[in-house]
Amino acid sequence: MTTFLLICAALYFLPTIVAAARDRHNKGAIFLLNFFLGWTFVGWVVSLVWAVSSSPPPTVVIQQPPRQ
Repeated sequence: MTTFLLICAALYFLPTIVAAARDRHNKGAIFLLNFFLGWTFVGWVVSLVWAVSSSPPPTVVIQQPPRQ
């Protein structure tokens, strides 16, 4: 019985596990969405898609020296 509950908990928190494994910068937000709305199929799918989606490339800001 406890093995079944552990498997169910792992499946429920699969989006959070994936986000942590991929070291997403917003894994806390993914956890909260998964925790509060994961019981709905839509909330679980949205959090899983968010966890596996690629992060946008970092924004590079080039600062030019001031003109004289």
